[in-house]
Amino acid sequence: MLFLGPLYSFLAKQYATNINHFALVKLTLLALDKTIFYFLIFAVLRLIWLLLVRRRRSIRSEASVWGFSFYIILVLMLTTFRNTYFPWQLDFNFSRPLSDINLVFMKETWKLVYAPSHLDFFYNSFGNVLCFVPFGIFFPIVFSKRATFLRTVLMGMLFSVGIETLQFLLVTGVSDIDDVFFNTCGAILGYVIFKIVKKA
Repeated sequence: MLFLGPLYSFLAKQYATNINHFALVKLTLLALDKTIFYFLIFAVLRLIWLLLVRRRRSIRSEASVWGFSFYIILVLMLTTFRNTYFPWQLDFNFSRPLSDINLVFMKETWKLVYAPSHLDFFYNSFGNVLCFVPFGIFFPIVFSKRATFLRTVLMGMLFSVGIETLQFLLVTGVSDIDDVFFNTCGAILGYVIFKIVKKA
């Protein structure tokens, strides 16, 4: 880790043996560390673009772009690029059988209902929903003129499908239709929250 290494070392010494799912803590910190790195690159490129274009933008509009970008990077690091730090470390597996993709709706989710640990069920269902709530909130703010309800939901679903595709090719997760469903539900929930707050 480039930024959060000392924090992880401290937490590992204090809590690694006391927390059953400490691997999730490590995964989260590593994803956040990579997000900070790539967000800094985005920030530099964005500032250069703003200086070259000299386009007037409100602080609110620009803040939403930066927030949305940070969120997108974080989600990608948590779900897809969890095993690598730099692009040249990516290892695509184009020979992976398509049978590894779960296309049976709710098949894996029902298995998790009866699993010994309920954490996996909540992580897979509610976790996937919550993960995409910010998408449903940020998208209509950043693309205010074009972000209808259907377009927001469609883009959320396509983003989820893109993640599942990359997980399949990079072998960094299970490609599951349930994930797409829960992610899309999260985008819908986020859009509803956006509309409620906007009208308040």
